[in-house]
Amino acid sequence: MRAVVQRVKYSKVEIGGEVVGEINKGLNVLLGISKDDTAEHITYLKDKILNLRIFEDENGKLNKSLIDVGGDLLIVSQFTLYGDCRKGRRPSFIEALGGEDAEKMYEEFVRQCRAAIPKVETGRFGADMLVTIENDGPVTLMIDSNKTF
Repeated sequence: MRAVVQRVKYSKVEIGGEVVGEINKGLNVLLGISKDDTAEHITYLKDKILNLRIFEDENGKLNKSLIDVGGDLLIVSQFTLYGDCRKGRRPSFIEALGGEDAEKMYEEFVRQCRAAIPKVETGRFGADMLVTIENDGPVTLMIDSNKTF
């Protein structure tokens, strides 16, 4: 699994002009799922994201996690994170998991996050979405669970 994690002051997802997910202070997570991902990848990535110390403490140091600050989480499916641009000019997405299998893994990731923190919002899997991100810092990190297994 791959995630682009952004600390945000505000973020929302719209589909056809309708807001389907919206958060204030917290993290916006763009989530990609590969053919090789397993249940262990879901748990690892969820734990990593929720416990990343990327929020400032009273001394201005990045010492607090999303859980520590009681922040919100917005999760948006993003298969293009597995786009391979090394050859030619059109990305190849053969490493991305698609269809029902990807949706099940995405939904399990969301379920685990919802079990851990109070406010988790989402986009809609497979939809054409407009994502608004007010990046705070800016703080943006990329996490790839496959590099840990």
